[in-house]
Amino acid sequence: MSLMLLNQNKNMMIVFDSVTKKYGTGTVALDSVSFVVEPKEFVILQGHSGSGKTTIQKLLLKETSPSSGQLKVDGDTLDKISSKNLPLLRRKVGVIFQDFRIMFDKTVRENVALVLDILGIEKDIADHRLEELLVLTGLSGKGEMFPIQLSGGELQRVAIARALAPEPKIIFADEPTGNLDDVTGKAIVELLMQINDQGTTILMATHDKHLVKNYHLRTIELERGKLISDLPAKKNDQT
Repeated sequence: MSLMLLNQNKNMMIVFDSVTKKYGTGTVALDSVSFVVEPKEFVILQGHSGSGKTTIQKLLLKETSPSSGQLKVDGDTLDKISSKNLPLLRRKVGVIFQDFRIMFDKTVRENVALVLDILGIEKDIADHRLEELLVLTGLSGKGEMFPIQLSGGELQRVAIARALAPEPKIIFADEPTGNLDDVTGKAIVELLMQINDQGTTILMATHDKHLVKNYHLRTIELERGKLISDLPAKKNDQT
């Protein structure tokens, strides 16, 4: 993909243009990777550990920068974003982690409300947003429970509610079913599809080929930092 093509894709939500990332150890985490993601698209990033999925997440949040190539998120070229404007970028990209990363000394409600408080959202608006998130994620009635009282699937739902709190345009879900049984994992994917239907762009990283086959979504496959395939979604054939 040339830089001219990058400019032609200015309306895309995400653009990777020949992005390479080399770490100081000499490890090549991404090797000239190019792809675009449209607004409201649901894309699976498939690949084993070490394939480059986590590096893509870090690049999207500008936790690290490309060694070469260019990356755009929602029309902004990331190497031109100043550190002062990083919080604005990170409000656009919500992350759901496999290990949940929620605070076990706080209730479900407090975990999600903390994000809204950090954002400085007025209490009445924040309270309304919080209730919406609990309903959306199937946690209505569980707001006063502590994480230790929840199942793995419910913990992942808390993590999803928290990631959605800033109303991001993009959700990066990092192995969101990795610690869950098949039935619970399927429910989490279907929740993400519901969120996608409401307009949020979703990137879901997974190494679970069985999961990929079940949903017939667009799938980008990575292997040792290289993009080896990019298969389109099969329309009207999701289960």
